[in-house]
Amino acid sequence: MEIHRLKKYFVISGGILSSLGLARKQYRKAVDDVTLTFRRGKVLVLVGESGSGKTTLARLMLRALEPDSGSIVFDGNDITNKSEKELKNFRKKVQMIHQDPYTSLNPLMTILDIVKEPLDIFFKHYSNKERIEIVLKTLADVFLDPVIETSAKYPYMLSGGQRQRVALARALVLLPELIIADEPVSMLDVSIRSEILHLMKKLSIEREITYLYITHDLATSRYIGDEIAVMYAGKIVEMGPAEGILSKPLHPYTQALIQAVSEFDLSNLSAERIIPIKSENNDIPAKGCKFYNQCLYSMDICKVEPRQKEVEEKHWVSCYLYDKENLSN
Repeated sequence: MEIHRLKKYFVISGGILSSLGLARKQYRKAVDDVTLTFRRGKVLVLVGESGSGKTTLARLMLRALEPDSGSIVFDGNDITNKSEKELKNFRKKVQMIHQDPYTSLNPLMTILDIVKEPLDIFFKHYSNKERIEIVLKTLADVFLDPVIETSAKYPYMLSGGQRQRVALARALVLLPELIIADEPVSMLDVSIRSEILHLMKKLSIEREITYLYITHDLATSRYIGDEIAVMYAGKIVEMGPAEGILSKPLHPYTQALIQAVSEFDLSNLSAERIIPIKSENNDIPAKGCKFYNQCLYSMDICKVEPRQKEVEEKHWVSCYLYDKENLSN
């Protein structure tokens, strides 16, 4: 998949005057001119704090939201303006794993019916017996043993980790090419997180599944990610190889995110983390760099929006600190 210059703005309520058309409308730029490429069989991690636009971007990619502008290309086909009927094949090849396994599964359906439902929609030419066999094999692939017994249960009878495995099985049952996973382990215990992440990584390698893995947790990014894109206020401010970004973050916002994560050291877990940002002004500027008001290194030139620059091979950043031409002027 490729997304090019994707935008989605939401109108912010401005009171009675705005509703009467007597005041200028204000917009929240949830996704603001985002361009990304997803390579087959690789995991792209989308990192950012809550409200940065990650989930909105995922919904745009799924065509659950209509973009204001830009394009979405999947398998060489522009799907930006396709009708629901034309999107049927796309829906089969792109699946999503939601954050909350407690609410993303229908409590009135058995595990068998939950996982079989996509097959009932897209594989009607298969017999019911064939669909059940596919479901049981998929449950085995995500280690929900014993599969016969598990398939007869309801979601409330399973643990949180088991429910998320069911959600993964439901996404895998159609043999998708791309899976969008929105904070898939954030509500699970630490021990269960590692199991789910290991399983997702294993399936990515074995089946060449591409993942967009959305998270605010940089610790899991190192384990599962091949590439990382850092999002702030609707903008991609830095992207590149996962190890490169985590070991040598360039953008001040990325540095702040990493600085806020406690290192794996018992003496450091309770230590106060000093996040390198200005805290007196959290407003997002209407123009220029979105991080201007919180950046320790902000300059007058930052009032003009920076362009993306490839500082190292495949390591891009939007920051004037790495633009020698503009700094010299």
